[in-house]
Amino acid sequence: MAKRLPAQSNRRNPSLFQQLSHVHALEANVLGGVIKEKDALTSVVDILKPDSFQDERHLAIYQAILHLFGKSEPIDLLTVTSQLRQNGELAFVGGASYVSKIMASSTVAHIEQDARIIVQYAIRRNIVNILDHVKNKAFEDTTDVYGLMDSTEQSLREIQEGNLNKNIPELSAVIQKTIEEIKNKSDQNAEHSNVPSGFPSLDRITGGFHNTELIIIAARPGMGKTAFVVSALRNAAIDFKLPVALFSLEMSAQQVMVRLISAEAEIDSQQLRKGELAADDWHALHSRLNNLSTAPIYIDDTPALSILELRTKARRLKAFHNIKMVIVDYLQLMTAGNMKKGMNREQEIAAISRSLKTLAKELNIPVIALSQLSRSVETRGGDKRPQLSDLRESGSIEQDADVVMFLYRPEYYDIETLEDGSSTKGYAEMIIAKNRSGGTEDVKLRFIGKYTRFAEFDGFHVSAEEYEQQTGITLGSKANNM
Repeated sequence: MAKRLPAQSNRRNPSLFQQLSHVHALEANVLGGVIKEKDALTSVVDILKPDSFQDERHLAIYQAILHLFGKSEPIDLLTVTSQLRQNGELAFVGGASYVSKIMASSTVAHIEQDARIIVQYAIRRNIVNILDHVKNKAFEDTTDVYGLMDSTEQSLREIQEGNLNKNIPELSAVIQKTIEEIKNKSDQNAEHSNVPSGFPSLDRITGGFHNTELIIIAARPGMGKTAFVVSALRNAAIDFKLPVALFSLEMSAQQVMVRLISAEAEIDSQQLRKGELAADDWHALHSRLNNLSTAPIYIDDTPALSILELRTKARRLKAFHNIKMVIVDYLQLMTAGNMKKGMNREQEIAAISRSLKTLAKELNIPVIALSQLSRSVETRGGDKRPQLSDLRESGSIEQDADVVMFLYRPEYYDIETLEDGSSTKGYAEMIIAKNRSGGTEDVKLRFIGKYTRFAEFDGFHVSAEEYEQQTGITLGSKANNM
């Protein structure tokens, strides 16, 4: 059989090994105990991995033991040495005499504790090796620093996740946890796990924006995508007291804030931009601005943001501010950075959408990404209602998304009346075209252009009590009306 491959580079740091040479005795004791006692392996097999061993000889012995264990064969001195011989590694480990020696001198009294100490040393070695790699790459002029930060965080997270205790829980524990989650969702006074949009008619269908989900909101330019998500952001942060992050690639933070102020103070956005405010407007501005100034809203307006930069910043916001939702405005303005070289634009958008879905799962929050629709909408006849095939540049957006919604205003296409003869002025629909967690329906909304905001179709304000009755979702503060 072929000889063993060389040791992996991420398991070697000579200066550290000199300081931790006594781990050799721990490894020998654990391996000897496993060979000596037939039930000892069950105590350490979920703790120790092959890469946990510092000594290459001990790694070879442990792999032979695992091979025997996988075939349900007995583990003793004869079977282990026989397996090492088949692997062509018996001479490498020091022969049968070395295996016999560690077995004879071992004790199983504290074998599980010894195994955990071995893992701690392995984690230290891996961390040092990662930091050595980061130091070397950081001095290279060609290094993408955001990509380096992203890969470093990922490597450290893999170490953490790879060494978590993953024992299978008892079925009773799973049942109990499931019942507790159901109870929490049914309890009106419990903190909601999803992020409400603040639009009762929409949340009645979707249940809010769900954790781990990628939500795509698509429309043609000028239809009001940004106005909608800014309205939803305002509702989540002010009415529900939930920290929300907006990555605005198209508008500056100040432009977004003008929209928020216009909607909150009910002041014409054009007057705000021009600074043409009456005395009553200034009073409304100052009286209602406190809601915004204390709201947990985080706006990043970095242009041409790469997916690696976004992931790094979102992780920071999650760690330091425990954000509950991320909004990206909009997907087609993002770049894949150096994550994928030599890709066409469609492949790049596909990589970005997959990364956004991964980010939602990683941070356990909903990620909303705005998206442009292709011009094929404009060339169609009729009412030009959008459909899934209109998603621009990548069919993978539809595949990666858990929810796809289209914002549609017939007034945009100079359609003056609806089928029932009513005016289209201010009329809007949120078309739920895909929804893995629920149904697909069309939700009527009202667009208030001068305030650049959306509201319920049947009324500008909805009280907290009415919202709870319609959706079953409890507001963070009942003193706030929407």
